[in-house]
Amino acid sequence: MSALSIPNRRRGWCPGVRRPMETGDGLLVRLHPFGGRLTANQARLIAEAAGKFGNGHLDVTARGNLQIRGVNDEIYPALLALLESEGLAEPEGDGPNRLTAVSPLAGLDPHDRFDALVLAEAIESETVSVDGLPAKFFVAVDGGGSMPLDAIGADLHLAAEGGDTVAFSTASADGPRNIGTCSLKRAPAAATSIVSGFARMRREGRTEAGRLRDLAPELVREIVEQAGLEPPAVPPQRPVPQRAGVFQTRSGKAVLLALTFGRCSSDQLEQAAHWSKRFGNGEIHFSFTRGILLPGIADRDASTLIAEASRAGFITEASDSRLSFLACPGKPDCANALVAAPADASRLAGTCGDLLPQGTTVHVSGCPKGCAHPGRADLTLVGRADGRYDIVPNGTARDVSSLHLSIDEIMNRLLPNAAELRRAFPERMR
Repeated sequence: MSALSIPNRRRGWCPGVRRPMETGDGLLVRLHPFGGRLTANQARLIAEAAGKFGNGHLDVTARGNLQIRGVNDEIYPALLALLESEGLAEPEGDGPNRLTAVSPLAGLDPHDRFDALVLAEAIESETVSVDGLPAKFFVAVDGGGSMPLDAIGADLHLAAEGGDTVAFSTASADGPRNIGTCSLKRAPAAATSIVSGFARMRREGRTEAGRLRDLAPELVREIVEQAGLEPPAVPPQRPVPQRAGVFQTRSGKAVLLALTFGRCSSDQLEQAAHWSKRFGNGEIHFSFTRGILLPGIADRDASTLIAEASRAGFITEASDSRLSFLACPGKPDCANALVAAPADASRLAGTCGDLLPQGTTVHVSGCPKGCAHPGRADLTLVGRADGRYDIVPNGTARDVSSLHLSIDEIMNRLLPNAAELRRAFPERMR
């Protein structure tokens, strides 16, 4: 079977194991493990497969999925057969390959107010038969702990509100927009009602919206009323999630190893699998921050693991200036990309990274899709066909800009003004 014979092969949808996507460096095969979790043995098998069937490059995505790159049509059926035999292929169907996203610390975080993994599993189970959901639709389930999911851009966002209350939000340009609350006990049913209601409106032709954020306000109110949500509360302010370093969990330490722009080699994934068995509990959790979390690490082993991971090319310190920069695979790896986003982001990080205030985010996107970071960044650069970038301060890759600069012009502005981006880009955006 050729991958080209698979129906509905097109750009702008969500690839999987059964439905790979053609891109600049071959076929992209994306795995969607529940909770972003694999065993060390599964991770090692995928690492070997990435070298044997692909070009040895993998990506951790902004939803905690893992994708194998550079697979050709002729060898793809053998890769599909291997992943199917190991239970790593998504179910058949046209809907989301995995509906829910959680923190890599879900079920382990002592600061969580509920077990997000349990709630996510209940939502997945109750919505499995819902027909008509777009493939990109997803639900973030946030236990309220150390790694907030506010910027993940989920269609529906559930977060601990305090006590036994779960806050429901939809995505907006300014982050999650609260639409109501309910008890933790009712949360699976309420989430299912909202998901089902949106899908039903699409099936009935009442809306053509592909994402819940694009649904007309009166239709949002209708599905909220049907779900029986209580009035929304004011959400608490939470810090941005830590992207690398050590976390205390209910059972030892967890070490989050960041990847430069989410790119991982097959050797790095195999090494992470080895550390998981040597130091941890034999699990690997892929993070929405585009890194790899290893749980179950004993206190005495954390420093050894960090030292070895640093030598292997992982980012291990939360203060590393490279973590201010987010970039997609870019041109030529992605067929949609108009610029070499990772190379340009690397230039900016190497020259200006240390000048940026701690916590600043700069998103370098190869095209307006903004796959690497769906939410707002302090500075977003969107690639153009002429090789320049649209400049969007405090916005997303989907926002319109009237300022277009080359990478050299951007660097010239940032060097003396990186500490205050408003001075670097004072032009009014429209």
